Amino acid sequence: MKLVTFDEGLVGRLDGDTVIELDVPSTRVFFEREGQVAETGRTYPLADVRLRAPIVPKKFFHTAGNFREHHEDLERVDWSHPVNKGIVFFQNVDAIIGPDEPIVYPANLTREMDYELELAVIIGKPGKFFTAEQAAEHIAGYLVFNDITARDIQRREMESGVFSFSKAIDTFCPIGPYIVTADEIGDPHDLDMELRVNGDVRQKSNTSRLSVSIPQLVAYHSPQIYSAGDIITTGTIAGVAASTEDPFANYLKPGDVVEAEIESLGVLRNRVVSWQDAYGTPEPSAEQWA
Repeated sequence: MKLVTFDEGLVGRLDGDTVIELDVPSTRVFFEREGQVAETGRTYPLADVRLRAPIVPKKFFHTAGNFREHHEDLERVDWSHPVNKGIVFFQNVDAIIGPDEPIVYPANLTREMDYELELAVIIGKPGKFFTAEQAAEHIAGYLVFNDITARDIQRREMESGVFSFSKAIDTFCPIGPYIVTADEIGDPHDLDMELRVNGDVRQKSNTSRLSVSIPQLVAYHSPQIYSAGDIITTGTIAGVAASTEDPFANYLKPGDVVEAEIESLGVLRNRVVSWQDAYGTPEPSAEQWA
């Protein structure tokens, strides 16, 4: 099943090019009810609705460095700090945006806006302190996540060994375009991944290259207590702008269109826009936040 949130907070499932409305106030509640929800009887052509972020979780767990290739990529260009597996932190759920919503470029905060394609896992069943063997019963589905990161802020944060602000700025958390339930994904460890900027392929890999498997990852986070609808990310793959020979030629800028794609999970497309274009006012000084 492909679950969507659309228009002004309606929930539905996709059937080809048709959205079938479900009688539930949010996808999070859908998972809280273990998917036992009825249809309203209303249907909509997909072309006539506006897809939103498919879910706003109670908790959003980040995992960094879970693709060894990402660490090796950054090591090759002498990135300031290692990004090895085991870095865990929370995302700001208020920074979530959906497909075709703008990523706002805060030029007074960062000049190094980067992209990071990641697989995200949806938790369908609450739980805590369980094993990797028990993890499958807690996994409800998957979606695409683009972990937008302010690298200049991140380098300062990593001096303390922890980073969060650099990834939690308003609009820095695109997810979507929909949730695909786990029963529709054969092996989540064999999905092609590709991120493009203005049609140019920047990241390309496969989930088979994960260092820590998805069940192990889900079990690892479980002492932090899961609620239905929570999200866990798997970390990004090689090819971020920061790891290129000329990062400033590849960092995102207003006008760029980013397409994050994972096999069977769809394409998450977002345009980067300036503060002025997003809000119609000049960008405020960042001195009060710096």
